[in-house]
Amino acid sequence: MISELVLVRTEDAHLPGDLVVPAKARAVVLFAHGSGSSRHGAGNRTVAAELRTAGFGTLLLDLLTEREERHDLLTAEHRFDIPFLTRRLVGAIDWLDTQPGTRGVPVVLFGASTGAAAALMASTERPGRVLTVVSRGGRPDLVDGALKKVTAPVLLVVGAQDTEGLHLNVEAAQRLMAPHSLQLVPGATRLFVEPGAHGQLATLVRKWCDERTADVRRRGRATTRTPRPTRR
Repeated sequence: MISELVLVRTEDAHLPGDLVVPAKARAVVLFAHGSGSSRHGAGNRTVAAELRTAGFGTLLLDLLTEREERHDLLTAEHRFDIPFLTRRLVGAIDWLDTQPGTRGVPVVLFGASTGAAAALMASTERPGRVLTVVSRGGRPDLVDGALKKVTAPVLLVVGAQDTEGLHLNVEAAQRLMAPHSLQLVPGATRLFVEPGAHGQLATLVRKWCDERTADVRRRGRATTRTPRPTRR
């Protein structure tokens, strides 16, 4: 079991993160957030804890440095800069491949708000490494032109009371060519702050990740199965 505070080195920053990886992890879930959310948030922690009970590793990461976050709160310069956030996230995926406990382990991208847009874009940059993308209250409309390039399965989770977010995600789902599912959390708004919303979210995400890793195992067995001899 690995459990430590890490500095994720990207090409232009050192980003603090919380890494927990069990032995023989099924996948590592990389949580990606821009401005307005943090790796310390209760929702992130709830989902991460649920995933760890199912044998998944987790890396909770802020895509902005503390200085960038302070600047962004005043200017909103970074939070909607999807190419910038995507580069940071791709750097984090590459960093995982340099670490002994996570090298070669499938990566799940979990993004919220604009972090979800970056997660979708990053999956197109590292298609061989990303198992699936989970968007929580995300803004997939911000990568509209790239949605058809996404090949990893996508789970879109939206609060049932988030009318605008639901509209944006329904339209995005219609543009996705990859396998995908749109799930609603009853009673939840955009930030999922309602009682029980985080727990429902965690259950949905765990079930989705369970199914995606099961798909990989089934494909692996299919490709390694010994062909039956042909009768003549």
